[in-house]
Amino acid sequence: MGLALAAGLTLPLPAMAQKGGGVTITSLGHSALMIQGGGARVLVNPFQAVGCAAGLPEPRVSADVILASSLLKDEGAQVASGKFLVKPGSYRLAGLQIEGIAAPHDRVGGRRFGNATLWRWRQGGLDIAHLGGTAGSLSPADRVLLGRPDVLIIGVGGGGKVYTGQEAAEVARELQARRVIPVQYNSGKPPANCDQGSVEPFLKAMAGASVRRSGRSVSLVPPLGDGVVVEVLR
Repeated sequence: MGLALAAGLTLPLPAMAQKGGGVTITSLGHSALMIQGGGARVLVNPFQAVGCAAGLPEPRVSADVILASSLLKDEGAQVASGKFLVKPGSYRLAGLQIEGIAAPHDRVGGRRFGNATLWRWRQGGLDIAHLGGTAGSLSPADRVLLGRPDVLIIGVGGGGKVYTGQEAAEVARELQARRVIPVQYNSGKPPANCDQGSVEPFLKAMAGASVRRSGRSVSLVPPLGDGVVVEVLR
């Protein structure tokens, strides 16, 4: 999914993001996104070019906060500069209140891949939830802590540690997210030994939602309204 920026590059904050009204979200490939808004830059899931991310330029960029699903190399590699968070807990950084929630990374209670961290924070006037690296069902407590996000980032490619398209669609409906950004899927022929598929099963399972193929970046300004929109970033 997408292409990363050149090594060491710092993205300038868009004028909209500098004013604190909304966020601009840019795909850096695989499940890595740069989220800019409210005067802060948040990078999620930087990766090494291994596994299903093989062949992609690594996101060697600068951010205020880096949120990783785990320390697996394809979703929590320390290749970018910024305050790196991977453990569950409450954090106050860059003017943001960030909550990390422990959850099984796989469908067998974490016995295969251990736990992942789900992330929830508010940025640019929008509530954002990041479920980029899990295949486990949400517990009632998870649903309470995640609330109803304005923006949901969720893995959809399937395999041992990522939701299938159908599973991801059920979670998106369960959380009643207004904007859904699918990540962790393959846009072409999967690399060798990659067990993740394309975004299409997720889009099919999200029947009734609007689908926008927004290119590399999308800007979201509150209020978003109640209609569900899937933003597919390349």
